[in-house]
Amino acid sequence: MKIQRKSQLEFVGLMAALMSIAALALDALLPALDLIGRDIGTTSLAQNQMLITLFFLGLGVGPLLFGPVSDSVGRKPVVYIGFGLFVFASFLCVFSDHFETMIAGRILQGVALSAPRTISVAMIRDKYSGDQMARILSFVVVVFILVPIVAPTLGKWILDAMGWEAIFHVQVAFAILVALWFWRRQPETLVPEKRNSFRFSVFINGYKELLNYRQTMIFTFIWGFITGSFLVYLSTAQQVFEDQYLMKESFPYIFACLAITIGTATLLNGTLVLRFGMLRLVTVALGCYILVPLLYVILFYGQGNPTWWVALGFFGMQFFAVGFVFGNLRALAMEPVGHIAGIGSAITGCVATVMAVPISAFIGSYVKVSILPIFLGFLVCGTIAYALLGYFYLSKRFAKHGN
Repeated sequence: MKIQRKSQLEFVGLMAALMSIAALALDALLPALDLIGRDIGTTSLAQNQMLITLFFLGLGVGPLLFGPVSDSVGRKPVVYIGFGLFVFASFLCVFSDHFETMIAGRILQGVALSAPRTISVAMIRDKYSGDQMARILSFVVVVFILVPIVAPTLGKWILDAMGWEAIFHVQVAFAILVALWFWRRQPETLVPEKRNSFRFSVFINGYKELLNYRQTMIFTFIWGFITGSFLVYLSTAQQVFEDQYLMKESFPYIFACLAITIGTATLLNGTLVLRFGMLRLVTVALGCYILVPLLYVILFYGQGNPTWWVALGFFGMQFFAVGFVFGNLRALAMEPVGHIAGIGSAITGCVATVMAVPISAFIGSYVKVSILPIFLGFLVCGTIAYALLGYFYLSKRFAKHGN
């Protein structure tokens, strides 16, 4: 029993490490966006935001290749391919002296890290299902959240000591360590008899099959709207706290405190999900996701930014709700498609991310002198997501009565 528990703890830690490289590549760069922009010749805040949003685009597109390949050759080889591509993309970023080259490197970084990120979810689905899968995902995300807590501070220290290029070097070193851990300690989770042949028709058939699962598609769309509104914060956080609130030195610690609220909620979710179930927790959390920005808009519409501690309070409440949403939405979307977990993880992740990037870019373009557009984005996207959830409940009721 102790050996099994120890094995499960290591599995959670390793899956979190696979996911966390993407968070490190994203969040450690935030304190350096202005300096990188200056060195590569960007001319606007919107262009700096693209270093974040287009990284997400790569994360969304990459799984379309890596997911189906993993269903054919196994999970582990695909992770190794992703790590190798990430090392190449990181050095492309380091030696960039033009905006276009840096963007290409960031997109390629996202594509590369979509391999360990997607395959970790597929490996969890290989081993678990239902509320137990949601529980494991929650604990994985809790460990994963530790990276956004420390990454901006780590990035600031590296930036001050060695320059922004060194941030990419540290990311590569971390990726190599995780790759070695994965190679030595993680067995293959997709046994040969369950693998599919890698043909384009397999991907097309998998996509068509996904469309027939109403639950998968609805929760993927909800996931896309929530991710899009949350990505606005990630891409503008440095601009908001350094330019609007003039808190440049405090920004890494503010970012860490807000990440802790997500981690706390996610940890609670791992305990509560077995008692209340994924769907009930998502229903309550999405309600809070709407009510918090609605209160903000009522109180501060047409006014300037509130004091920093009031803004942090509203962001903290919003992100506490987020902690009960992401893991459960992913598990609910993946639940019906365990037999094609690689393709399922790839397509759902791609759809959600491709939805999120333009949503984030549109809302983020209005975040110039106020944080009000961020909360309006939370409100609108949360309302649409809740309407989709209502449709899911109605469809379940009609299907039940129809039977």
